[in-house]
Amino acid sequence: MFKQRLRLSLILTALLAGQALAQPAFVSPLDMPAVQSSQAIHAPLNALAQAGGRLIAAGQRGHILFSDDTTTWVQAQVPVSSDLTALMFPSASQGWAVGHEGVVLHSSDAGKTWRKQLDGRQIAALLLKHYGNPENPDDPEAQRLKQDAELFAQQGADKPLLDVWFSDERSGFVTGAFNLILRTEDGGQSWTPWQDRVDNPRSMHLYGLRPAAGTLFMVAEQGLVLKLDAASQRFVKVQLPYEGTLFGVLGDDQLVLVYGLRGNALRSLDGGASWSKVDTGIEAGISSGLISPDGTILLASQSGQLLRSSDRGATFSRVALDRVAPNFAVAADADGAVALAGLGGVRVQSLQQNQNAGEL
Repeated sequence: MFKQRLRLSLILTALLAGQALAQPAFVSPLDMPAVQSSQAIHAPLNALAQAGGRLIAAGQRGHILFSDDTTTWVQAQVPVSSDLTALMFPSASQGWAVGHEGVVLHSSDAGKTWRKQLDGRQIAALLLKHYGNPENPDDPEAQRLKQDAELFAQQGADKPLLDVWFSDERSGFVTGAFNLILRTEDGGQSWTPWQDRVDNPRSMHLYGLRPAAGTLFMVAEQGLVLKLDAASQRFVKVQLPYEGTLFGVLGDDQLVLVYGLRGNALRSLDGGASWSKVDTGIEAGISSGLISPDGTILLASQSGQLLRSSDRGATFSRVALDRVAPNFAVAADADGAVALAGLGGVRVQSLQQNQNAGEL
């Protein structure tokens, strides 16, 4: 009986060992191209951008799609399968996408093909080189940056990038989790860490940055708002009467509008010196926004609402939608319409009919 049990035990051990050997080795999403799928346009999409007359969408598993008519979508060739979080096209042909594992992708053909410029493994090396051997070891801030760089390297490429912004085809920023921020001045050929240039001692996640009121504003967790001081080339903290997480910022030559959790939005007309709370009428997180060429402001929520303002963000009304679904991104489209991206892909919503029929 004992011999029989021993024999069965050995057989089971051999089978389990064989199964273990048969398991495929783990391949990082950074090393696996995005799978081509006819259903990619219906999968969750997190970001939208315009490249001239073309609309680009990006989302999970490295999916990037483009359309010249918002009806027919073509999946782009992408060298990674990391989830993508944000897009930016400063010109009709040149664009960038960022996402999980610290990935930065670049396209020079209006989103048709992409190549990887940077990832979390390379970022770790950059941080260690930049902060790993401080000139003044007794400086507490230098020590904090060194420890953050070492921790980043130990944990691997697990930090997501959450936004990207370029002023032109050469100069731009990427931002992400735990105060991660890098700048390029050569179109992404090289990157410089900027953690030491941000008033963010608690390493809050940096969710978004956009130009407003003559400078660059950045928003983060726990009501943290920063703006770029041109003289010091440093992001300095702006006092805000709100302590919740902010997801985005937009503005014009005078207006700064920040938005985030639970339908909260705040507005400044003096460069962030003072703020007034905006009554959005919703309690869902506001995930995305835009200012159209005619000055109309649109805000899209995670619960599917779309808000419109015609008075520079002082008041908002709700747009009646053909279909309500969670919104992660909004982008302008031709013919008085907008594109909305979310869990079910991209859908186009006409605003003209709302203007004629009135808003709900």
